[in-house]
Amino acid sequence: MSIIKHKEQRVGIFIDTQNFYHSAKNLYKRKVNFGAIIKDVLANRKLVRAIAYVITSEAGDEKNFFEALTKLGIETKTKDLQVFQGGAKKGDWDVGLAVDAIKMAPRLDAIIILSGDGDFVPLVEYLQTMTQVEVVSFGKSTSARLKDVADDFVDLSENPRKYLIGMR
Repeated sequence: MSIIKHKEQRVGIFIDTQNFYHSAKNLYKRKVNFGAIIKDVLANRKLVRAIAYVITSEAGDEKNFFEALTKLGIETKTKDLQVFQGGAKKGDWDVGLAVDAIKMAPRLDAIIILSGDGDFVPLVEYLQTMTQVEVVSFGKSTSARLKDVADDFVDLSENPRKYLIGMR
């Protein structure tokens, strides 16, 4: 997959925070260094908007994380964790991320989706009718189909030390 990246490209970054959190935790027992990831995937292009889709827990102890994202220039969209009768929990932003990406696509030259979730395959295919779509994730936990349909795939597992906090 060879794509063109140049400094005049207008880029939107859409972050499936839950997917990244769980991938880093399950694969490496670490937290994600979003600053390093954003810097590298942006590749000196023009950032129009970066949005992290996050779930607030029952304890509400994410405040510092949200502040850190804001300091990096990443907007946060929050949704409360849903707790169902019987104890089942759900926290999902897939539709919100998809709607925002579709709405912004006409004003962007490249969309970068930070997620390995195969549910985004139809979104990527649709967005490609308007713009270039890049997917960034930890390859070991990324849908093979998502990797295949993206115009470019960046595998963070190739250099996890660079993209994780506290890994030596």
